[in-house]
This record gives sequence, structure tokens and C-alpha cells, in this order.
Amino acid sequence: MVTDVIRLFLFPALMAFAASSDLFTMTISNRLSLALTGAFFLLTIVTGMSLGAIGMHLAAGALVLTVCFFFFSMGWIGGGDAKLAAATALWFGFDYLMDYLVYASLFGGVLTLALIQFRKLPLPAVLARQTWILRLHEHGAGIPYGIALAAAALAVYPHTGWMPATRI
Repeated sequence: MVTDVIRLFLFPALMAFAASSDLFTMTISNRLSLALTGAFFLLTIVTGMSLGAIGMHLAAGALVLTVCFFFFSMGWIGGGDAKLAAATALWFGFDYLMDYLVYASLFGGVLTLALIQFRKLPLPAVLARQTWILRLHEHGAGIPYGIALAAAALAVYPHTGWMPATRI
């Protein structure tokens, strides 16, 4: 029962924190990616995941980290986004990785287009006093892609074996 509660709330809570952190500060803490990684390993022990399955999840995470590191080195994504995507891929393994990446791309595209439009509009005075809104509104500022990554993760997570009704 405690394991089910952890599986129901831990991953979604960490993803919600990632999205809100990126929205308000344009950063995703290393601690968050480490917490996701640690929680994954804790749950693999608690749920009795096989070593072969753990290895495949590790391979998916390593693949995403490698690709995202390249993207980061080219200046296409932020470091926090790269680490968050890799930690999330660790949870999904190859079984749900493509679903996650497709959702992340779609949500990221919508987020990007929405921010481009938002940045064209003048800010009302009440919003112009909020530092985080000014940061989002700034032309040339980055995209808080952690929002799209978290939304994609939350869209895919209910279909995975981590949910109590679909046991691993």
C-alpha cells in the first residue's frame, strides 16, 4: 500500500515541481534530477524490477542524456532540461520513451508558439510588476521547456507499469 502511494504521488509531484520551477525561475535544480533518479532506484528495489529491466531503463536514460548533452553543447536546450529529460527517460525506459518524446515535442511546440505570441503583446501594469512574468515576456529569452517535459511525463505516466493498476 505504501508503495502504491509513492508510485501515485512521487513522480507526478516531482514533475509538477520541475514545471513550476522552470516557469518561475527558468531553472531546474540538479537536486530535482537527482531526486527523480534516486526515486527510480528506490522503487525498482521496492517493486522487485528485474536487473534486465533496470538495465534497459538505464540504457534509455543514458541515450537521452547523450543526445541532450549534444543539444546542450550546441546551445539548443538548457542543462536542466537535458538532465530532466534523461531522468524522466530513466523512469519510462524504451517502452514509453517514444511516447514521451512525441508529447514533449508537441507540448514544447505549443509552449514556444504561445510564448512568442505572449512576447508580442504589451504587459498590463499589474503583470509588469512580477519578475517571473517579465522574464517570460523578455524578447530573446529562453523557453522554459521543463514545462513541456513535465506535461509530457504526466501525460505518459498513467499508462506505464508504475501505476498501481498496471503493475510492473
